[in-house]
Amino acid sequence: MEHTIVDSPIGPLTLVGEDEVVTGLYFPHHWTRPDRSTFGTRDDTAFPEAIRQLKEYFAGQRTEFDITMRADGPASDHAVWAEITKIPYGQTATYGDLAQAVGGLPHEIGAAVGRNPLSILVACHRVVGKNGKLTGYAGGLKRKQFLLELERPPAAERGQLW
Repeated sequence: MEHTIVDSPIGPLTLVGEDEVVTGLYFPHHWTRPDRSTFGTRDDTAFPEAIRQLKEYFAGQRTEFDITMRADGPASDHAVWAEITKIPYGQTATYGDLAQAVGGLPHEIGAAVGRNPLSILVACHRVVGKNGKLTGYAGGLKRKQFLLELERPPAAERGQLW
């Protein structure tokens, strides 16, 4: 295992993985971040493709990620995470939508979303509460709001003047 730290507009991000396979992307004070001792050695040259794509994403030049990733967790979580990957860039789905798609109760879906080890890469920030309300996010609601606004199309494309 190895890790590196990437600067971003929402603070330093820790990429974790092995042999260029990303297994985690964590924020400072991430709610469900594993113990740092499991991250392996720090290697500032690790994951160059993931870093490049993250920089493009934050610059508004990338809408999806094409890197090798692996998320560890129970099958029920994998079903939720797979459903999250179907939410298009710039759009949102509710916990209820995911519950209907994979089965289960919205609070169970919320727990699985919260355990997503690949924040941003598997865009759990696109999952919102009923009526679009911003609810829990492992990186904090300010980061969630930032990411949703980053993905928001310009006003003219939304049919608005501002």
